[in-house]
Amino acid sequence: MPLSAIRPNTRTVTVLLAALWCVALVPGVARAADLHAGYYYPAPTSSEVYVARVAVASDATKRSRAAFAVGFEQQQLGRGFAPDYHLFVKGDDFEKMIIVATGPDRYDTLFRMRALLAALTSQARSTPLFQQADMPHELTFLDFCKLMGFQQLSLSDGDSLTHQILLR
Repeated sequence: MPLSAIRPNTRTVTVLLAALWCVALVPGVARAADLHAGYYYPAPTSSEVYVARVAVASDATKRSRAAFAVGFEQQQLGRGFAPDYHLFVKGDDFEKMIIVATGPDRYDTLFRMRALLAALTSQARSTPLFQQADMPHELTFLDFCKLMGFQQLSLSDGDSLTHQILLR
């Protein structure tokens, strides 16, 4: 049967228009949900969901996440040379961690971003928080983020690439 022979009724047209409107709306909603994209980093170019092997710690709070970011940044600045990246937190409950490279050719591929996460894993394993875990050698920096109550991690080269990780 040719398409011209189909005589859609009013309900069919209404449902079709509503479906098209929803499909058009979804990308806009997704962009609007990330208020930090376009300000601190470019819109995410890739994303993933990481299912952590730990639950959020009972004492994880907005204050503890803020203190972690401040302490981390002070440690970076105390090294005596310009850091390769800045780490900070945003969101109503500081539930979003953002890491942005400070210059060109740093963390400008997904592989370099993953290498940074591996280096941060080594640092996290030396913390008292990780040492309390049953098997700290099996946990990653992303598990550490979940333990602290972070829900999202955005890694960016500060130019054109942003990888976003949702922590579950």
